[in-house]
Amino acid sequence: MSGATMRTGRIGFLAALLFASPIPMGVTLSLTQAAAEQKFPDVVAAKVTSLGGGSFDFDVTISSPYDTRRRYADGFRVVGPNGEVYGERKLLHDHADEQPFTRDLHGVAIPAGVRTVAVEARDLSHGYGGRRLEVALPGR
Repeated sequence: MSGATMRTGRIGFLAALLFASPIPMGVTLSLTQAAAEQKFPDVVAAKVTSLGGGSFDFDVTISSPYDTRRRYADGFRVVGPNGEVYGERKLLHDHADEQPFTRDLHGVAIPAGVRTVAVEARDLSHGYGGRRLEVALPGR
């Protein structure tokens, strides 16, 4: 079989598969539906920088595939092992054209005995939840 015949045969076979058994609408909707069903944004990365004296800067990357003006990731916070909130940043608009997106939080004071914190994001409609990230504090 020549190269041209082989390519035509493969294309014909793939076309036959595609048109003989159309992709169900649910496959396309499942991605959209998954985003709609996701209740909370996820924290996907966090970079921590020590400023000395128990103060830290955080660069936090958040993913929220459903970001719209009606519903979006509207904040994140840094939480200690006992649930104490050390710092929080509010976000005032959606990030639909920037996914995932990174924002910072500067000068978070954390007590000397704390070695790790959690970073979690919130949703305008559902509050805090989703994937949170545990991060070690540099220098501790």
